[in-house]
Amino acid sequence: MLSNDEARKPDVISPEVTPFFDEPTNTFSYVVQDPTSTACALIDAVLDYDSASGRTGFRKADEIIRFVEQKQLNVEWIIETHVHADHLTSAPYLQQKLGGRIGIGKDVVTVQETFAKIFNCKEEFVTDGSQFDHLFADGEYYKIGNMSAYTLHTPGHTPACMTHVIGDAAFVGDTLFMPDAGTARADFPGGDATQLFKSIHRILSLPAQTRLFMCHDYGTEQRHETAYQSMVQDQLDANIHVGSGVDEADFVTMRDKRDRTLDMPHLILPSLQVNMRAGHFPAAEDNGVVYLKIPVDAI
Repeated sequence: MLSNDEARKPDVISPEVTPFFDEPTNTFSYVVQDPTSTACALIDAVLDYDSASGRTGFRKADEIIRFVEQKQLNVEWIIETHVHADHLTSAPYLQQKLGGRIGIGKDVVTVQETFAKIFNCKEEFVTDGSQFDHLFADGEYYKIGNMSAYTLHTPGHTPACMTHVIGDAAFVGDTLFMPDAGTARADFPGGDATQLFKSIHRILSLPAQTRLFMCHDYGTEQRHETAYQSMVQDQLDANIHVGSGVDEADFVTMRDKRDRTLDMPHLILPSLQVNMRAGHFPAAEDNGVVYLKIPVDAI
């Protein structure tokens, strides 16, 4: 890790960002490469999971692996912006194939404590974040090759959401969507619309030309193609939920009203059980089969 004085030196490096889109979950994963070296980070990678059959697959993860191997990159970090509720992470599989350290925000322990109770996890599941290789603190500086990077704790969607600022790019997880799509929901356990508003404005205090990379895009009635990149200025000018001077009270009212109309993501129950374990499934039972729980009327 860097000292704060080292990390605050101007960083003119602009990372090379390659998106990988998973259509079933509308998720963008990213390979973020230092253009001055072979170092890279992987952000929010997806594991294929069929909820009807319980079968897993590695189609999307293998696309990333082929890309990394073809470019002869060195994976230093495998980063989760938060504990996702809409897809399962492929972080352990990617680590096995490519190396790197799996990292998430340190407030993952709050998410683990919440959902360990909901899923009635046994004593072997500890809620200290030790399933991950590294827990990022707010304002922590780190390196990817020669690039300086740092974290912003941006809770509201979940308590553990982190935005990673890498050179002139920021990876915002589910906090923001494209300007014409607005912002993330705040009604999951531990979510908070007031926190979300403050977190969004923390992101929007970055330099106006900072590139913002979304984790999800669902299109809109007017825009049918997917999109994944905007800039801070775009969001300030045109975000339908927080742009043009929308105040906190109006945002919270809007967000609370809108969230009451939204269905739960169809993969929320398997996703949370796996993602809070850094992508590992619960241990197999005495018949050698791994099971995921479906709590009834608990969320």
